[in-house]
Amino acid sequence: MTSTRAYAAHSAKSPLSPFSIERREPGPTDVQIDILYCGVCHTDLHQARNDWRGTTYPVVPGHEILGRVVKIGGKVRKLKVGDMVGVGCMVYSCRTCSSCRQGLEQYCENGPTWTYNTQDKRFGGMTYGGYSERIVVEEAFVLRIPGKLDPSAAAPLLCAGITTYSPLRHWKAGKGQRVGVVGLGGLGHMGVKIAHALGAEVVVFTTSAGKKADAVRLGAHEVVVSTIAADMKRNENRFDLILDTVAAQHDISAYVELLKVDATLVQVGLPADPLPVSIQALTGKRRCVAGSTIGGIRETQEMLDFCAGHGIACEVEMIRIQQIDVAYDRLLKNDVKYRFVIDMASLKQ
Repeated sequence: MTSTRAYAAHSAKSPLSPFSIERREPGPTDVQIDILYCGVCHTDLHQARNDWRGTTYPVVPGHEILGRVVKIGGKVRKLKVGDMVGVGCMVYSCRTCSSCRQGLEQYCENGPTWTYNTQDKRFGGMTYGGYSERIVVEEAFVLRIPGKLDPSAAAPLLCAGITTYSPLRHWKAGKGQRVGVVGLGGLGHMGVKIAHALGAEVVVFTTSAGKKADAVRLGAHEVVVSTIAADMKRNENRFDLILDTVAAQHDISAYVELLKVDATLVQVGLPADPLPVSIQALTGKRRCVAGSTIGGIRETQEMLDFCAGHGIACEVEMIRIQQIDVAYDRLLKNDVKYRFVIDMASLKQ
């Protein structure tokens, strides 16, 4: 075991602070990674503050991890020391259930092992995430980072990128489709970029008129201020797919009314409490409300390669680890364009 510097939350109310964790030595199929950058996801905030009422303290958040391979096990074949790699939201799954065999490890029927705040089924104890100087992960759950991607801007792709790419691909967003993106935050801005790159006509829904210019810059063809009732009414029955990225309480029925017959609203934002939906809005046009999480490892690699090929990266603001609580407070106020990334070199300062 190797003593590793990290930052942890010790309760829902306490600020994050320096913490020492133990990382295992790499086994035969393991890769040890020195972490260079770690994105800050809204999930990190939810977990640190126990919004979902399932946090085990101390918790070391972070599942948008980008770093360099420094050590490999004897049976590692696809990676070598010096490679730039990423680790996303999960670090293990059973790989024998029906979902895993389809490359859908995120839906593992025995439960995937998440990168942090999860019981480690193989080694015991809890998993600790990327707010740390190193991590050891089985090769099968490590992603290659294409050379065309800026490493600091690529880190959030491992959650924000795949969380939006996966449903857009699953529901076949592309040319001839009108796709709505609700919210222009960490997830939403990636949804806009990816849907645009797939060839869809993209419409952004936002409560802030001040975001119009940015939405167009990111790839939106149209921007609707959702608090203007007449503009929402004008958009009824227009959409083939709506990607809802909002993680706070809001009226999703208002967006269901914008769907065409047989169209789908996919919820990817994760509010702490349930969102009610009008059954009449669904039955009147045979509409669907669905949910989606991240993608499997194969699809995540596909997403990274797609982003590299289309020049897509997250819009990021770099911070030091010592600024994480300020970043969380700003995240609550939507005061970031559009994703915080921690320069993990600051952990050693």
